[in-house]
Amino acid sequence: MKQQTAIIIPARYGSSRLEGKPLLKANNKPIIQWVWEKACSTKLADRVIIATDDERIYNACRDFGAEVEMTSNKHKSGSDRIAEVAARHPEIAYIVNLQGDEPLIEVNNIELVIKGVREDENADISTLVREIKDEDEVNNPNLVKCVFDTNNYAMYFSRSKIPYERNENTKSEWNFYGHLGIYGYKRNALFRMTELPQSPYEKAESLEQLRALYNGMRIKVATVNNIPVGIDTIEDFEKFKLMVSEVKI
Repeated sequence: MKQQTAIIIPARYGSSRLEGKPLLKANNKPIIQWVWEKACSTKLADRVIIATDDERIYNACRDFGAEVEMTSNKHKSGSDRIAEVAARHPEIAYIVNLQGDEPLIEVNNIELVIKGVREDENADISTLVREIKDEDEVNNPNLVKCVFDTNNYAMYFSRSKIPYERNENTKSEWNFYGHLGIYGYKRNALFRMTELPQSPYEKAESLEQLRALYNGMRIKVATVNNIPVGIDTIEDFEKFKLMVSEVKI
């Protein structure tokens, strides 16, 4: 049996800031379709699956031709949702968790995540970061920061400013990096992480990836230059609609 690489896109209808977000339409296509089409453009993936607990999303995805599966409505995270889908498919060896509200993500970013987890035998998980220079971003708790070692394995993620500049004369030796919320998993790593209890640091920071680090799992980090923008508010959606209004479909 061929070992497949699958991009699984978790999508739920409920959102505290933007109800029904996956089905909002821009240029006659729902947001979830824009994300799905980006994922389908990735040459390194064998399949793209949308995972949802909502029949409205399920039916909409079927209508535009996506492979879509229903999942439990009791999942607390996207990782749990994609793990349920992956468990049904023993042929899937590598899984990318692509957020369903990032229609502007670049295809090469997705492929970097796939390469990180497929080509590094020591990596359990892969993800992306970008350099941040703006002081407001550095201090923004909504932008997760990451520090990593010389082999590009994550050392820690935090909502706080890391590293802390105790000795400012060393600033030329390092940069601040912001985390981008896309992950690649080896199959066993995904199941292990979702079955582990929450770690104390995960609870403190509300960052699921700290569970993996706490339990000795290795997260490979790749650096990108672009800033993919997610759709979290109605203002974000209106901006996206303007961006794609001239796109021919």
